[in-house]
Amino acid sequence: MRGIAGVVIIGLMCAVLRGGEPKPVPRVQAVPQAYEQMSFQVEGMEVARYHFGKELRRPFVFPVVGPFGRSLTRMGHPHDADSHSHHNSVWVSHESVNGISFWGDRGKGRIVHQKMEAIEDGDEGAAIHTVNHWIDEGKGTPGKVLIRERRATRVRVMEHGEWMLILDLQLEAVAEEVTFGKTPFGLVGVRMAKTIGVNDGGGTIRNSEGGVDEKEVFWKPARWVDYSGPIADKAVEGITLMDHPSNPNHPCAFHVRNDGWMGACLTFDTPRTLKKGEVLELRYGLWVHGGMPGVDRVEGVWKGFAGTRAEAGKK
Repeated sequence: MRGIAGVVIIGLMCAVLRGGEPKPVPRVQAVPQAYEQMSFQVEGMEVARYHFGKELRRPFVFPVVGPFGRSLTRMGHPHDADSHSHHNSVWVSHESVNGISFWGDRGKGRIVHQKMEAIEDGDEGAAIHTVNHWIDEGKGTPGKVLIRERRATRVRVMEHGEWMLILDLQLEAVAEEVTFGKTPFGLVGVRMAKTIGVNDGGGTIRNSEGGVDEKEVFWKPARWVDYSGPIADKAVEGITLMDHPSNPNHPCAFHVRNDGWMGACLTFDTPRTLKKGEVLELRYGLWVHGGMPGVDRVEGVWKGFAGTRAEAGKK
């Protein structure tokens, strides 16, 4: 017996000797990688990778691969990589937590991975459950934990190579009082691939309220914002960032620019304060799709997402 056929026969013989059939292989898997990374794979092909090294300023997801096989996101601003080094593809952070910036790479706040609570594989999707600490690294209180975050990062497969990235967050105040300050920066950011941007690639921004491009979408409340554009010759793809109706500020304002980025704002209009032990639960979805879907189709996908329930902690 040689080659693949021999391996298959040996595997089946071993299963018979154990007294049962071989277990089915999950279609979607979260596969641990070196250097504190987790690869989300659909039938062995990577669609996303979660980075959680303790030396990072924050965990993030890169790449985010569309149906054509290319990442629809990038690391950093295409024309200002230094001051926008914090634009880490898809990330979670906030400009002001008790006055501490967790947004930029030069702030005193850092979101540090603590542990991997669980890994789930399945035919419809995969997920990882992680715990992060939001830490004030300022001179006066170095290492002070302000927030304990439990996060579920999920991949759910759809038809035609499309899929959904779902972020479930539980933010628990560890300090006596935690205030998310009034700002358009945070909580979820998405830096699109250069060619998808309106300015660089001729892409298009749309929101659930009928707005088109930055002039009509910037700082406007909406259920969702879609950013679509060319990812290759004759290939258009995009990402729809969705705000879940269970979020306390739904429909949230979106910070969206023609230069290729979009974000869902948690405290655009007013600050939000948590007392020690209080938990803020949030759910956001990113639909990774081919083409530039019609508004009715985007709305249909949002309604399906809206009918789901957030679950950040592993039970």
